[in-house]
Amino acid sequence: MMAISAKEMGFRVGVLDPTEDCPASQVADWHIRANYDDILALEELARRCAVITYEFENVSVEALNSILPYAYVPQGTDLLAITQDRLLEKSFLEANNIVIAPYETIISPTDIQDAIDHIGYPCVLKTTRGGYDGKGQYVLYSTADLAASMNLLRSGTCELEAWIPYDKELSVMVAGNGRGEYSVFPVVENIHRNNILHETIAPARVDPEVAEEAERIATEIAKALDLRGCLAIEMFLTKSGSIYVNELAPRPHNSGHYSIEACNMSQFDAHIRGICGWPLGEVKLLSEAVMVNVLGEHLEETYELIDLKPNWQFHYYGKAAAKKGRKMGHITITTTDLYGTLEEIYQTNIWD
Repeated sequence: MMAISAKEMGFRVGVLDPTEDCPASQVADWHIRANYDDILALEELARRCAVITYEFENVSVEALNSILPYAYVPQGTDLLAITQDRLLEKSFLEANNIVIAPYETIISPTDIQDAIDHIGYPCVLKTTRGGYDGKGQYVLYSTADLAASMNLLRSGTCELEAWIPYDKELSVMVAGNGRGEYSVFPVVENIHRNNILHETIAPARVDPEVAEEAERIATEIAKALDLRGCLAIEMFLTKSGSIYVNELAPRPHNSGHYSIEACNMSQFDAHIRGICGWPLGEVKLLSEAVMVNVLGEHLEETYELIDLKPNWQFHYYGKAAAKKGRKMGHITITTTDLYGTLEEIYQTNIWD
């Protein structure tokens, strides 16, 4: 989707990806098939590109650093390093006075009990690197959960984080262009199932002052990073109105897909404009919208909706194999009735 935006702006697009016929390669001008830490492949990419961007947190910082002397990577690698490591991310947020859940560093199993005594139950043990869609974390409700959680420590240092009793999960997309300009997308509400994003509701069903505060937090984080391109900021909102920042993602994000149809500028347009130093302008929500993810187990049934739902916008990603829990596409529905649209999605019986 980033490649499509870049092509619409007149750029030629190359992709480095280890997968043959990967989705981005299907709309790009050329494809280097190589691992993300393949320095020779990255050097070739640098020779062939004026601007290099990443949209995946697990790209090797060390490999990217090796080409920085002769490649233009507007996002830099500091952002990548921060968002790859939960402890670095939390230290960065704390240093910028952003409210986060209390946490403790866990290096060995003997650290856990002291950390729990400080944080209390329930709490979440998380690996510091590599987790997504609920992977690499374990919720502890009592001492009975301690033994099972120990498996995570085999992957290295972890962090133990207090469980925030949130009322809603929110996210905000923000874009910067390196010229001191920042554009903030509407605050949206996210509904997860089995730790995978199920629906995004735009705008979030929150009080205006909550949305304003979430946008302020997003802008502060973007300024602290001197952001170029897009950044996703995931947040928890409690019943009392407190906002905790949960996680950052240095790229366009699943919860921003609604922007293709619902905003005057999509998150993908904003990312390309940002990394190229183009003006960003103000993001406007043109219509309320609901985005629903299409996972592998939903794919076949959603094809049947194409004839039944002419006003729904279907996006399929071109991935080779449909697997349970794998994101294969999304559907965006612009609407004047959010609650009615949520019910309409429910009534399809596909996402039971």
